[in-house]
Parts: sequence; C-alpha cells; structure tokens
Amino acid sequence: MNPSDEKLWATLVHVGGIFFNFLAALIGYLVLKDRGPFVRSHTATALNFQLTMLIAEVVGWLTSWLIIGFFIVAAVYIVRLVFSIIAAIKANQGQWYQYPLSIKFVS
Repeated sequence: MNPSDEKLWATLVHVGGIFFNFLAALIGYLVLKDRGPFVRSHTATALNFQLTMLIAEVVGWLTSWLIIGFFIVAAVYIVRLVFSIIAAIKANQGQWYQYPLSIKFVS
C-alpha cells in the first residue's frame, strides 16, 4: 500500500470511531493490519482507544442509577469525539499518534 493510501485508511479508521465506536477500529485492524506499518500502528491505536472507551461507557451505564454514571457517559462521548478528531488530523498529516488514557490490548 502506498503512503497516501495508508494515511487515508488510518484517517478513516479514526473518524469511523466517532460514528461506529469500536467496530470501525476492529474491522480496520483486522483488514488492514498487514498492509503497512503506519496503518497497522494507527488501527491498533484506534482499537485500543475505542475498547478503553467502551469499557468506560459500560461502567458509566452500569452506574447510571447513581448520578455520576451520566457524567461518565457524557465524558466518554466528549473524549471519544475530541481525541478521534485529533488522531484523524495527525494520521492525515502522516504523523504517528498514541491516544492518551488508553489501555493497550493489541499491539
């Protein structure tokens, strides 16, 4: 895969995380992980972040009977949106990016 295609797919995986949560990152990782080091790094990073956000969101919904759960869910949506946009911009510029606050599940 040429570098411009790698940048495109890495950007799309990050943007897909905004709309489809972890599914876009999981599909992107499974399909594109052997296509190049840049796209592999970005898809693995996106998948790790989206799985971390999924865990936080589940915790938020489980604690929603307490008032704090709604704040956790709202924070997850905001963090997912902001950091996915930042990662998509970095990927589009051809820069390597690691999400903060993410647990490393895949590498």
